[in-house]
Amino acid sequence: MIDIRQLSFHFGLRTLFEDASVMIADGQKVGLVGPNGCGKSTLFKLIEGKFAPDGGKIEISRSTQIASVAQEIADPSQPLLPYVLAADKELTRLQQELENPAISGERMAEVFDRLDFLGVHSAQARASAILSGLGFLPADFGRPLREFSGGWQVRATLAATLYAPSNCLLLDEPTNHLDLETALWLENYLMRVDKTIFIISHDRHILNQLCDKIIHVEDAQLKLYNGNYDTYERTRAAAIEGARLAAAKHERTVAHLQAFVDRFRYKATKAKQAQSRIKMIEKLGAAPQIPKDPETHFKFPSPEPLQNALVTVEDGVAGYEEKAVLTGLNLRIEPDDRIALLGANGNGKSTLAKILAHRLLLMSGKMTLAKKMKVAYFSQHQTEELDVEKTPYEQLSAVMPLATETEIRAQLGAFGLNKAKSDTLIGKLSGGEKSRLLLALITKEAPHLLILDEPTNHLDLPSRQALLEALNEFTGAVVLITHDLHVIELTCDTLWMVRHGTCQIFRGDLEDYKAQLLKNNDRNDLASDKITAKEAARKEAAARRARIAPLKKEIRALDEQMTKLSLRKAALEQELLTSYSADSSIELALLNAQLKDIEERWLRLNEECEAAQTV
Repeated sequence: MIDIRQLSFHFGLRTLFEDASVMIADGQKVGLVGPNGCGKSTLFKLIEGKFAPDGGKIEISRSTQIASVAQEIADPSQPLLPYVLAADKELTRLQQELENPAISGERMAEVFDRLDFLGVHSAQARASAILSGLGFLPADFGRPLREFSGGWQVRATLAATLYAPSNCLLLDEPTNHLDLETALWLENYLMRVDKTIFIISHDRHILNQLCDKIIHVEDAQLKLYNGNYDTYERTRAAAIEGARLAAAKHERTVAHLQAFVDRFRYKATKAKQAQSRIKMIEKLGAAPQIPKDPETHFKFPSPEPLQNALVTVEDGVAGYEEKAVLTGLNLRIEPDDRIALLGANGNGKSTLAKILAHRLLLMSGKMTLAKKMKVAYFSQHQTEELDVEKTPYEQLSAVMPLATETEIRAQLGAFGLNKAKSDTLIGKLSGGEKSRLLLALITKEAPHLLILDEPTNHLDLPSRQALLEALNEFTGAVVLITHDLHVIELTCDTLWMVRHGTCQIFRGDLEDYKAQLLKNNDRNDLASDKITAKEAARKEAAARRARIAPLKKEIRALDEQMTKLSLRKAALEQELLTSYSADSSIELALLNAQLKDIEERWLRLNEECEAAQTV
């Protein structure tokens, strides 16, 4: 049990917590949410005793054994598997004690009994299972930690935390450096373990699936909500609406009382009643505060419509330095496609994204791009290439030399960077703000195709929701790589599986994929060839889309034609208002007839399209 009572903590001049209280009971799985910088990670450090509170106290029951992810690896020369096994400090100490030649026979027997109780014989198997679940291969187990990238080292520290003996886990953004497949494994693992879990996460899916309580950090307080994140959001929305109604009622009451006071305050016969109402106003006090979250909005500029497929790849082979990573690529992206790339890290998702973005050329095969097509490519490493000595306004101005200040600030504002933020040095921006700046930079020319490789990594929950809404409003095509299942579920309708050195359409939905992933330990073999009833229905849906594709194409062409003709019609009508011309009158009559025919054709095609969709 973790009992936080009247906690106060100040960081410099900032008050992070003031008389905050909350209790986490044994076995609860609790999510900690709140805007960036509100003190979530600081609260974990206070619980662990790394920071001392300025007031109040945090009581942790004696039976509570806490494990949290280490910030850094003390000895990077240590091999991976021994590093994870060393997280069980008692088991490691006892094994080392056995190596002491001076150990007595009696003590040796005690040590063996204790080791047996601690499960020494299954320790390596348990650690190996966790490492495999987090995406490591058996060949990695003996490699020194320094040979792994920063992201994989974070996975190693997470593996050590999950393996360490504990009954309470403190997890701060555990999915940030994971791919979707590993995030799903972790989610399932945490759901099954019989431990108290206190998790900070911007991943809405894991907060919904895992948590039975949500603690919201707001106004230096800790407010506990029952249920998962969706339930918390509904409960809080209802509370905000209640506060708004109460504030409005308070305002009306005060206004009514004040009107009486203003009218009769100086009349002798009403002076007593006026004074009484003044006291009533004082007693009512200030209006109830209405909780308000900072609003975040993203907006992708709408591209000029294109009629043909944006990208077509035939028999493509992609790789680096004559080493093929993907082969047999036969892909097509239409102007309104919403595609999510699935597959474990290392299978080639980012390679495919670079091919589609034209950042990497095919080794062989054919790739056709639509004329006038513009592509925007987002990759997290690109934020490292930003000039930290410039402001966002200066960075964007450099690549938009002909734009006015208003246009530049509007583009930055479309991604939540207001004037104050756009005039702040990039080096002082948070990771999420840098990601927003990168989105503003890559979409400045209204791209037809957005290719986003892990765009949510540094975005908080409101920013992820803003990104989700902006993607749904975007009129172009999207190719998305993300470990955030919630974003995929609500923005993508086509799944491409990158595995076995190629890319194919996945015959199923995300629930099918998740079920197969959890059922099948082979992370590279996640799609079954068995055709289920659901898959057959999806095949029929694909065939239906193929039937209506030419209808939609013609409808788009007719839309464009009607727009041009309507503009010409308006111009002719204006001309005839100022001066009559027989030629203009004849052209207008012909144009009206042409517009009528096109509109009738447009209506017929839409009816056919609707009929085809319901078959």
